[in-house]
Amino acid sequence: MIQTDICIIGAGPVGLFAVFEAGLLKMRCHLIDALLQVGGQLSEIYPQKPIYDIPGSPGITAQDHIQQLLLQIEPFKPTYTLGERVQEVEKLSDGSFQICTNENTKVHAKVLVIAGGLGSFEPRKPVVENLEMFENGKGISYMIKDVETYRDKDIIIAGGGDSALDWTIHLKDIAKSVTLIHRSESFRGAPDSAHKI
Repeated sequence: MIQTDICIIGAGPVGLFAVFEAGLLKMRCHLIDALLQVGGQLSEIYPQKPIYDIPGSPGITAQDHIQQLLLQIEPFKPTYTLGERVQEVEKLSDGSFQICTNENTKVHAKVLVIAGGLGSFEPRKPVVENLEMFENGKGISYMIKDVETYRDKDIIIAGGGDSALDWTIHLKDIAKSVTLIHRSESFRGAPDSAHKI
């Protein structure tokens, strides 16, 4: 049984920053995340994507932001359970919590913080016959982990939200051409990004 002051479910940017705040109060933290690495959506889906809405940072890649958070919390020595999902939370009679994962890892904590973000996620795939024939390096990607993969290539991006707009803007100077396809006449992303498009 892992004993800690605070158990944080979710090791994305909010969970990592919670470690910093708890550390200032001399509280030990243990984080649990279903992913095999810390960083949540930023590390898993778009580590090289530039993000612009981080206070005090006019522009930073998603993974660099996670690395900065990890440096910030290093002095507080958090512990991690990665690649496991929380299955059960039990509030004990003394007000503390016992958390159990799908791999039967047990954590006892005085406080429970849920920093689940989007939770575990799967890409929303279009309903297209034989789509799987073009996945796994054969033309269709649901996330961009290395922008160099797209250097000097013709790219089509489908979507109209922040991610689609940000990637279109970022890849325009890397790819040979970028075509953005969206099912609507207007974008759902930030107005500034839509204006740039």
